[in-house]
Amino acid sequence: MQGDALVIFTPSGKRGRFPVGTPVLTAARQLGVDLDSVCGGRGICSRCQITPGFGEFAKHGVTVAPDALSEWNAVEQRYKDKRGLTEGRRLGCQARIQGDVVIDVPPESQLHRQVIRKAATARDITMDPATRLYYVEVAEPDMHEPSGDLERLARALDQQWSLPRPQVTPPVLRKLQPVLRKGDWKVTVAVHRNHDEERGRIVDIWPGLHEGGIYGLAIDLGSTTIAAHLCDLSDGRVLASSGLMNPQIRFGEDLMSRVSYAMMNPGGDAEMTRVVREALARLASEIAAEAGVDPTLILEAVIVCNPVMHHLLLGIDPVELGQAPFALATSDALSLGAADLDLVGINPAAQVYILPCIAGHVGADAAAVALSEAPDKSEDLVLIVDVGTNAEILLGNRDRVLACSSPTGPAFEGAQISSGQRAAPGAIERMEINPATKEPRFRVIGCDLWSDEPGFAEGTARTGVTGICGSGIIEAVAELRMAGLLDASGLIGGPEQTGTSRCIPQGRTFAYLVHDGSAQNGPVITVTQGDIRAIQLAKSALYAGARLLMDELGVDKVDRVVLAGAFGAHVSPRHAMVLGMIPDVSLDRVYSAGNAAGTGARIALCNIAARAEIEASVHRINKVETAIEPRFQEHFVAANALPHATDPFPELSRVVTLPQVSFNAGGADGGGRRRRRG
Repeated sequence: MQGDALVIFTPSGKRGRFPVGTPVLTAARQLGVDLDSVCGGRGICSRCQITPGFGEFAKHGVTVAPDALSEWNAVEQRYKDKRGLTEGRRLGCQARIQGDVVIDVPPESQLHRQVIRKAATARDITMDPATRLYYVEVAEPDMHEPSGDLERLARALDQQWSLPRPQVTPPVLRKLQPVLRKGDWKVTVAVHRNHDEERGRIVDIWPGLHEGGIYGLAIDLGSTTIAAHLCDLSDGRVLASSGLMNPQIRFGEDLMSRVSYAMMNPGGDAEMTRVVREALARLASEIAAEAGVDPTLILEAVIVCNPVMHHLLLGIDPVELGQAPFALATSDALSLGAADLDLVGINPAAQVYILPCIAGHVGADAAAVALSEAPDKSEDLVLIVDVGTNAEILLGNRDRVLACSSPTGPAFEGAQISSGQRAAPGAIERMEINPATKEPRFRVIGCDLWSDEPGFAEGTARTGVTGICGSGIIEAVAELRMAGLLDASGLIGGPEQTGTSRCIPQGRTFAYLVHDGSAQNGPVITVTQGDIRAIQLAKSALYAGARLLMDELGVDKVDRVVLAGAFGAHVSPRHAMVLGMIPDVSLDRVYSAGNAAGTGARIALCNIAARAEIEASVHRINKVETAIEPRFQEHFVAANALPHATDPFPELSRVVTLPQVSFNAGGADGGGRRRRRG
């Protein structure tokens, strides 16, 4: 086979063409993909494990054939026989490129593993969990009263705790008799009873008085990351928080790409269901180990997710969510057994509650944000923005609440950016540009020093400066605008126009040089015209969604803005406003809510009344569909400018004076007309 082939790596999004026969590890190194290896490609260390994707990837414009990689070889077989290799995995040093291919680098193969920025936010929660412990004394069997052990246990629960006869799961029924006898007919039972159930169900039983804890998981199942909080069901304390990348990324970074993959590849939906369930099971095991908790004591889980993830988690083909009228299979809350979702690694009788969805593109994660931030109880008009690969937006007060989703894409998370990467040690997360000298300074994850401070080189010696993550690229673009290196239309000026050699030619456009690590065999990190365009598209979608809701309420201003999620916790309001990501408001009225979706999941885990509350609330939230609203496109186009083509930003102008520059004329050589590239 001759020629070369296109190789696309996820989750980084980096791509390139390589001669047929090139090892995957070699391609990764040449592209600067974060793929670990310590054995020099001899197939010994297994650090370079990768997962190839096959089928049609409409977003990438490629169809991956089954023979896109070389055949399984003896080295891989030897490693699998000795140490085991997950089904579908290959060793990057052994697999060679034979055709166009999409390759996922799993978290454990990444040298600079992602920092999942979804830690638990401190919150006072009234404890009233669905799962509780009850100590009972059960009547012993009697020849004259031939009832079963379960019936006498149920009678004891009714007489001693006023609990009507609960149901029982098969795992509990199997252990019931030996536990009763071991405890001398005195036992502790864990009973799960949801807010809408008269009868509960026994999910576990222990001999005597069980003095250990019982625990629950609050899970925010995002399209890019999955975050979980392990909570003590007695007092709501968060014992551990952990997260991992959603392995579905290899099927598409955004939700519609995954819907497209399911439509174009028979069995693709089942494949995506399998990998996300495996990830949830792995995350549950890891977080239990981190907290030093027996995983069989995890008796409950609450999951929030967007509609596409909702369908794929439940094993439902998401095809209907890819076309109008975007119908959900069900929008109601769901109560399931852990076994129904293959959630192994925790108690087999554990119960799972999934919050209701608001509409076809506004899911249970938005409902969780509404539960956490309670816009329906607000006296003032609040705009709540939860940005991920898809933005969920809520606007309202106690009179009325509106919701919409907006397709921002993965650029805010560092994907589709030339030097972009996920948030990991070594990634630039903060940036400033001196408006006089045009010189940058930055901070990277894992080091508290700025790049121009003494000790920075030593502090980053282990990780290096590897790329730029979502918060870093947002601040970089805003700083370029404030320093006069970027005009309102989004064009980077040339060195003669800007007065700095950091603006370097790149074809017919320019890029801004942030960091040159080539002397230390590190990457050259730039912000390119393509990066600017990706951020413009993302922020325009976000702003247009917010403006659409404001139009619906007939208002031109909001009273306050709440930034939720990792985005809200790590992006400064000033930089967000300079980009025009959010409507103009006084900066002291912009707040961070942390991981509001995760907080909402924790509230629902710890308080069953909150479940009834949000199930009622979602029916009162009015959904605005951006996909069919013509004004969305008008707002989107106007929002391409930085900060905006027509909307005034008086509050922003009080704190920031944006340079009036224009770089529409002049090419790489400083003369002639430069063509605008989209």
